[in-house]
Amino acid sequence: MARSPSFCGVILAAGESSRMGRDKALLAWPPGTAGRGTFLSATIELLQPASDMVMVVAGKNADSLRPVVYAAAGYLVENRHPELGQFSSLQLGLQEVLNHGRDAAIVALVDRPPAHPSTLARLCAAFSDAYESGKWAVVPEHGERHGHPILIGREMIEAFLRAPASSNAREVEHAHAARILYVPVKDANVVANVNTPEDYERLAKVQTP
Repeated sequence: MARSPSFCGVILAAGESSRMGRDKALLAWPPGTAGRGTFLSATIELLQPASDMVMVVAGKNADSLRPVVYAAAGYLVENRHPELGQFSSLQLGLQEVLNHGRDAAIVALVDRPPAHPSTLARLCAAFSDAYESGKWAVVPEHGERHGHPILIGREMIEAFLRAPASSNAREVEHAHAARILYVPVKDANVVANVNTPEDYERLAKVQTP
């Protein structure tokens, strides 16, 4: 009988957003709908139906993100050393996944608009089949680019945690490429990095509330 994974959502949100000039986690989503939602709240809401719990890894912005996280019934983890980079937040979040007794994670980045719910549903369905056939992770692919959220099982979680702190996620994924299933999707949000005000303006032009 196939084993159903016990997912925990992990949202990496500890970056300083220096190029944006304001915290990307708190950008309005959809664009132009101030007061309705943010990148962070929308991503929490996306992951909740597929997860037992959703945790947000924050950094120096923990105090400003805490009200959003709690209002959306999320769980806040604070990275005390965000200057060590995103990989430190990933390792912290994944250790918390194991600490809470979960054996799989859906990892999302707060500097990307949330994927469409149907995209996440497709990735979850693909993971169930792929995991039983020996894959450790499912990664969305759009326009020959790999994106997020990624779905990872216990083996890939442990691979990330065993990696040196100086590593990055891409290096670990490449080392275990044979264990990853790349799933083509039509959802451009999975690869839509938003680093600057100009990026956000361009995104607003192609989104509708």
